[in-house]
Amino acid sequence: QVQLVESGGGLVPTGGSLKLSCIVSGRRLGLYTMGWFRQAPGKEREIVSRINWGGDKRHFADSVRGRFTISRDNTRNTAYLQMDSLKPEDTALYYCAGTDDSTWPPNEFHYWGQGTQVTVSS
Repeated sequence: QVQLVESGGGLVPTGGSLKLSCIVSGRRLGLYTMGWFRQAPGKEREIVSRINWGGDKRHFADSVRGRFTISRDNTRNTAYLQMDSLKPEDTALYYCAGTDDSTWPPNEFHYWGQGTQVTVSS
């Protein structure tokens, strides 16, 4: 059974940084594309960033481009989201997701974590 577990969320002031981690278990070779999504109260879930297996393809939402960095360590079955220059509007529940779909962008993310809360105080 594939499981994704996020960590690294918390409360930071405006301008602060956080690094989220997502560990994938139940799949020896990991998942082809990993992504980070977020959902703020009263809003729909949105894609934040995604990265393919080799790391040569990355996507960022316009709202986070230049502030967030996505990476992965396939030897550890772990994906990361480095978030810098955080703003109050980044406050949300952040989800890690993964898929075996090798198309870019992937048609669907098949596996999801439970989420980690990020709160940015003004």
